[in-house]
Amino acid sequence: MKGPVRVLIVDDSRVHRAALRALLERQPDVSIVGTASDGLEGVAAAHDLKPDVILMDVRMPRLDGLEATRRI
Repeated sequence: MKGPVRVLIVDDSRVHRAALRALLERQPDVSIVGTASDGLEGVAAAHDLKPDVILMDVRMPRLDGLEATRRI
């Protein structure tokens, strides 16, 4: 068995990050490996944590989700 899906949540809204985490943590086959509050943090976290899935907000300060996804 491979184990749970490793998820990184990247969103500038603290409320959205918390809501997604709460929803996903209920799933036995999902593990939240980290969160980030903007695209730059998201790129760094993706490289450090090696998640299976990244939930990426599109509109964020410093680096938007589209450019962050390109860099990853």
